Amino acid sequence: MPELPEVETVRKTLLALVLNERIKHVDVQWPNIIKMPAEPNDFQHLLEGQSILDIKRKGKFLIFELDNYSLVSHLRMEGKYGVYTKDEPIDKHTHVIFYLESGKTLRYHDVRKFGTMHLFAKGQAFHDLPLKQLGPDPFEQEYTVDHLLPKINKSTRAIKNILLDQTVIAGLGNIYVDETLFRARIHPLRTGDSLDRKEVQAIIVEAKATIEEAVKQGGTTIRSYVNSQGEIGMFQQQLYAYGQEGQPCARCGTEVLKIKVSNRGTHLCPSCQQIS
Repeated sequence: MPELPEVETVRKTLLALVLNERIKHVDVQWPNIIKMPAEPNDFQHLLEGQSILDIKRKGKFLIFELDNYSLVSHLRMEGKYGVYTKDEPIDKHTHVIFYLESGKTLRYHDVRKFGTMHLFAKGQAFHDLPLKQLGPDPFEQEYTVDHLLPKINKSTRAIKNILLDQTVIAGLGNIYVDETLFRARIHPLRTGDSLDRKEVQAIIVEAKATIEEAVKQGGTTIRSYVNSQGEIGMFQQQLYAYGQEGQPCARCGTEVLKIKVSNRGTHLCPSCQQIS
């Protein structure tokens, strides 16, 4: 699943390709992707004549800012955007096509069809689901130990599960949670109420640092992720924990383990990340 760095990379590449483009018409080939408005025909009609003025991001969500609307898009497991000429063949996994007045087409491609799109009136997107429920993004003002410590300390869940909860911190997924906890030297099964202020501060600092480094590398390509220009991310070459099971820990040489935390594959160094 694309996480914050991958979505941020898609945002930046799309900006370079479609900023100020005007939407001529929209073709929805898989209506279930459109969650708001209820009728895909309304979605198509409302977008006609709208210009793409900006593309923002909140956590793992892309937000296309148009003249009168905000289009909130979640890529879920396999969603991708690409820009093509209108004459290029359309494959069977392309489900929404935005035809632009310049002759380009912006296409949403999704093998699993899990992605979602919500269209809101301008200024309404952050006052309704799905964005309303999100916690702070690591690049936002509220991303502080004072804001997050009470949320983490009141929970008896494993810290791995807390960090995956998008209502606590927006944008982290399995890869970057494993990397964050490795860097912070926190065992993923530690419960939120067992962590002190210093440990939570370490998690907050390392999560942001990890995300920043991944953004610079264009994200992480583990399976099928590419940006909107078809380029893979390179951060997988700098992973210390995720996918490194059986390899020596980069810090101490102990073999990196893979365990399950709530059925999620989880990577750690048992020496650097002790549970007690």
